[in-house]
Amino acid sequence: MRRRGLTVLLGALFTALLSIGVLRVPIPYVVLGPGPTVNTLGTADGKEVIQVSGRETSTSAGQLRLTTVGVQPTVRLRGAIAGWFSDDEAVVPRELVYPPGESTEQVEQRNAEDFKASQTSAETAALRELGFPVQVVIKTVAGDGPAAGLLKVGDVITAVDGQPVPVAVKVTELVRAKPAGTALTIAYTRDGAPATATVTSREQDGRPRIGVEIDQQQPHPFTLGIDLGDIGGPSAGLMFALGIVDKLTPADLTGGQVIAGTGTIDDEGTVGPIGGIAQKLVGAKRAGAKVFLVPADNCAEAVRNPQPGLPLLRVGSLDEAMTALEALRTGGQPTRC
Repeated sequence: MRRRGLTVLLGALFTALLSIGVLRVPIPYVVLGPGPTVNTLGTADGKEVIQVSGRETSTSAGQLRLTTVGVQPTVRLRGAIAGWFSDDEAVVPRELVYPPGESTEQVEQRNAEDFKASQTSAETAALRELGFPVQVVIKTVAGDGPAAGLLKVGDVITAVDGQPVPVAVKVTELVRAKPAGTALTIAYTRDGAPATATVTSREQDGRPRIGVEIDQQQPHPFTLGIDLGDIGGPSAGLMFALGIVDKLTPADLTGGQVIAGTGTIDDEGTVGPIGGIAQKLVGAKRAGAKVFLVPADNCAEAVRNPQPGLPLLRVGSLDEAMTALEALRTGGQPTRC
């Protein structure tokens, strides 16, 4: 009996040690949790997040907080089990965050590039909202291209076949929308005088082209910049754009409240979907937010992951976000998810 008891005891000890070892082995998952939030109207590391010189700025009584997702890249079974049972975290396959064949450093580099691009688009969209239109300027004209002798460096393209071009990418889209060999009417201004030219597109590298290189300019009489490190990805675009508009206009967009939100933004002010909405809602709630701006395409997911006392406002563009905030300030009824 004593020998049998010893065998059982040793077996239990071996099983426990094995279980401990298994719990400590890394597994191919990551844990997503609420990340830090940042007030785009405030400071970070002792510096203003949105920096303006050459123009007077306003002060807001409230906050416009961008939200983030924290990623735990190395996960052991013990941590995954805790994440699966957590209301605030999500356990997802590692390849959804770190694609196969890409190192952690490569993913972080791409996220940093996306973050920088989101800042540029936020500035463009906000300045357009403030009345500073984009100018699509011809940078070079190919000597043997379709536009040679018709368009010149410095011409400002205003339309293609009657379709306005508010941003540079629109020119490319309109040229590619019709097959090579199509005669396109290019409206432009030269030295301030409007004119048109008929340019027949030609196939190059498998795509229709008109033989010009374009540049996007947006003249404004002040300098504008965003200074915020240690955050990656494109999802802060909306909150940056709102912060810029708030600082450069007398009206307080926040109405004195803490407003949180997320969403990508393009040069035309369109708000796009993001990942990690559930974790961002938790972060916003912890930061004291009274309302959350949700990209239209994320509304269904946000509704499935509500935070008590945190209304969800649906926004599909910078204009819609500003309209929603105005409704909050004036007692109106903003569109909810």
